[in-house]
Amino acid sequence: MQDPRIDTLARTLLDHSCRLTAGEKILIEAFDLPDPALVCALVEGAAQRKAIPVVSWKNNSILRSLYRTGTPESLGLCGELERHQMEQMDCYVGIRGAANSNGFADVPGDQMDLYQAHWWHPVHSQVRVTNTRWVVLRYPTASMAQSAHMSTAGFEDFFFDVCTADYARMAEDLKPLKARMESADQVHITAPDTDLTFSIKDIPVIPCSGGRNIPDGECFTAPVRDSINGTIRYNTQSLYQGTVFDGIGFTFENGKIVEADCGGETGRLNEILDADEGARHIGEWSLGTNNRVKHPMLDTLFDEKIGGSFHLTPGQAYDEADNGNRSRIHWDLVLIQTPEYGGGEIAFDGEVIRRDGRFLPDDLQGLNEGLDAA
Repeated sequence: MQDPRIDTLARTLLDHSCRLTAGEKILIEAFDLPDPALVCALVEGAAQRKAIPVVSWKNNSILRSLYRTGTPESLGLCGELERHQMEQMDCYVGIRGAANSNGFADVPGDQMDLYQAHWWHPVHSQVRVTNTRWVVLRYPTASMAQSAHMSTAGFEDFFFDVCTADYARMAEDLKPLKARMESADQVHITAPDTDLTFSIKDIPVIPCSGGRNIPDGECFTAPVRDSINGTIRYNTQSLYQGTVFDGIGFTFENGKIVEADCGGETGRLNEILDADEGARHIGEWSLGTNNRVKHPMLDTLFDEKIGGSFHLTPGQAYDEADNGNRSRIHWDLVLIQTPEYGGGEIAFDGEVIRRDGRFLPDDLQGLNEGLDAA
């Protein structure tokens, strides 16, 4: 018997995230899933809605070989074919369920750069993000449970609880935060080894409540491109292009990362930041507001939503909140400001909006619900 939570999640993806309607084409792309149950539910659900489902089923071991041996010609051909497919789509659901989160750890950095430039960026940055209604998510695996320091069964319960949240309520709770961010100019952020200032004046603000990521819970904008000054030390690990980075620190001068270091991988960090001119500038700043997600688990889709966190992202800006930065990199790096992780403050135009992960103004109290729950 199929877990009924699979059907609930499929309905959320089709109806809330993609808003799928009759006649529309939807690409369902799956990576290393332990079973096809969710994909089957999405295919059948799309057909019931008289839409047209297309499935791409991928294996990370095969992708590893393609990345390791790839040339601009071979990876470019893969990108060209997938770009053509993506251009036909109205909606996209991407589901990842890696058995080994470090499966690309031995792919050389220059090979991952080739993949990013010739395959991922042309398909996803240039077509999927801008031209489809898309949503991406993970699928619960034993590897993810291990990263979260949970049992497999306990992690599955956590996963379905978080991923099938009341997104309509979340949308209402985010409205006053959106309004405050839209009216703000100067942002000042402090935390251990962090003191940053930047402007968000006249940059659009996008509240996120299940329309692009599952799980969700954030409100993002972008800094004015050349306005960031100061230092930041992120306090969560990040898995990016097959490498785990820990303790990343940046120094900014007039919007540009002029110094970058981290524990053990400073060379690779700077290789990524030198991928193109926009990689040393910031394309997104977002406040994490999902208080059901409390601790990092080396998975960006979960970590960037942690209640009391924010992410400040080197690379490509989103069209919806565009500060003009262009890059084939988009790297969400997370700093948690709850007391357990060192605390910190965020101020808008001199008014402290959030201290130690908790919102202070009366109109933002709905965003604190569940923050102190075990």
